[in-house]
Amino acid sequence: MKQAPAAPTPTQEPAGDTPALRLFALLEVLASSHRRQSLQSLGEETGLPKPTLHRMLQQLESAGMLLRDSDGRHYGTGPRLRRLAENLLLHDTHHGARHAVLRQLVEEVGESCNITALSGSEVVYLDRVETAAPLRFYLHAGSRVPAHCSASGKVLLAQMSPAQRRRLLAHAPLERYTANTRTDLDVLDAEFQQVRKDGYALDDEEFLPGLLCIAVRVPRADGASNLCIAIQAPIVRLSADKARQWLPALQRAASALSHIDSGAALPD
Repeated sequence: MKQAPAAPTPTQEPAGDTPALRLFALLEVLASSHRRQSLQSLGEETGLPKPTLHRMLQQLESAGMLLRDSDGRHYGTGPRLRRLAENLLLHDTHHGARHAVLRQLVEEVGESCNITALSGSEVVYLDRVETAAPLRFYLHAGSRVPAHCSASGKVLLAQMSPAQRRRLLAHAPLERYTANTRTDLDVLDAEFQQVRKDGYALDDEEFLPGLLCIAVRVPRADGASNLCIAIQAPIVRLSADKARQWLPALQRAASALSHIDSGAALPD
């Protein structure tokens, strides 16, 4: 007599001792997903009964933590949750250690450097150290730039699946800021594939005339990262070829930031 197949095991059940912790655990499931989740897909992933899950999603939506898509069935992160994530990155306890890495990189290359993260279709500056050179572009922590025409944005978009990236950029205003700005999704997709292969991206006067930037991703052992580190300079001092020569220094700084975020000891 054949045995009935075992029921699928939930991959990530939201656990917690209190209702608040169970809501937080559900947010973790949604935040770690690369796609919009429906009630059905969340039920399959978490193993929660649909009435319970529906009630939890309603609570999170009413609090601004989640947003429903226009189809009314799929859920994504809401503005309040994104603000929370940004504030954590801007003011976390690792800020001093990250800033020291950034300052050391500026001393090494002599140009302004910044740490960034992706927020929707924009890149937000988490920290920045300016060059001492009199000619520079001043941007401060908290500044935002479009992802599609910034070096950091390209790096972070390149690690997404094509479908996820298309969904994000389809609703973003892909403005043309300079003659070099690319706004065609097919052209951008081809560039993202190259960026993913190369491990770095350039912004060659694509957002601001006269500004060149090179960025790499801060690696994470457990998968996708939402942090980048970048070097920026006026084109009168920095060409694309010269920027590529700074890749080893940029990658060393990215590795140091990765060790800080993981809590591991920095390499000698």
